[in-house]
Amino acid sequence: MQAKDATPVRGLAVPWPVSLFASVMGLAGLSLAWRLAARSGAPEWIGGVLAVLAWVAFLIVLGVQIRRAWSDRAAWLAELRQPASAPFLGTFWISLLLLPMLLPVGLPARVMWLAGAAGMVVCAWRNFLQWTAGALEEGQVSAAWLIPVVGLLDIPLAFPMLGWPALRELMLFAVAAGFVLGTPVFALVFGRLVSRSPAAQPTLLILLAPFAVGFSAYVAMAGEVDAIARALFYLDLFLLAVLLPRVYAMLRGQPFRLNWWALGFPLSASAVAAQRYALAMPTMFSRAIALALLVLATGVIGMLAWRSLHGLARGEVMVPVAAR
Repeated sequence: MQAKDATPVRGLAVPWPVSLFASVMGLAGLSLAWRLAARSGAPEWIGGVLAVLAWVAFLIVLGVQIRRAWSDRAAWLAELRQPASAPFLGTFWISLLLLPMLLPVGLPARVMWLAGAAGMVVCAWRNFLQWTAGALEEGQVSAAWLIPVVGLLDIPLAFPMLGWPALRELMLFAVAAGFVLGTPVFALVFGRLVSRSPAAQPTLLILLAPFAVGFSAYVAMAGEVDAIARALFYLDLFLLAVLLPRVYAMLRGQPFRLNWWALGFPLSASAVAAQRYALAMPTMFSRAIALALLVLATGVIGMLAWRSLHGLARGEVMVPVAAR
């Protein structure tokens, strides 16, 4: 997401984009990563604190979006209808898929997950319907197009927790649709990345998510870390090594903007994948990678949280007015 213009935020005077649900995704993913790390001896309380923060962030962003919809419904709906910003609605549905994994198994968690799964399927269908209409310009293609794909792959993550064998077919559909539909979208986005040099776009790290989330989704369905799962994990590591230095170079020296939260979930999803891999394949290499990615994701999300709170307190946080 690239800001054409930006405006200082003082209180809630400037509308926050729907994409800020990415902060919820990042915190929820990091909580899951620390909970997995606790199986290897990490402190359990860290995952619990992050879970609380994820819920607080969700309630705050949800409240802001409800206020926006109430006070300026036309502008809010216009954001959701534009091809460039419409995929970011998926961040809300993904949040509903991740947050139940931070709750005890029960009716509230299952109802929230069902709402997230249904909404994500409809959201992905709507986005692909819009894209295949043939009325979009090349300049409207962005890494955000991968959000609906990632959302489909997020659906099976809670499958082991839910204990609903009858939902296995839905999970298989989500995995198949996410991988198959994600292939041409990834190629399209990557092709534009190669052919055009984008400006500072933290959303470039979304290119990691289909492989990091795909690894976890596949393991949730297969029940083991086999050769296919390992291949997805290694692809995630390779892309991380390629994209992270580039994104760092892009953002270095730039004023902080709330759209930097797009960095959070791809890194936390990679940390979750690394923890799962290390638990299944406990070697010195896997443990070192798991620790490194957990520290990286924690450090980046901690920085994002601090800069957001500090900027809001001083009225200096910059919010994108338009994205592409």
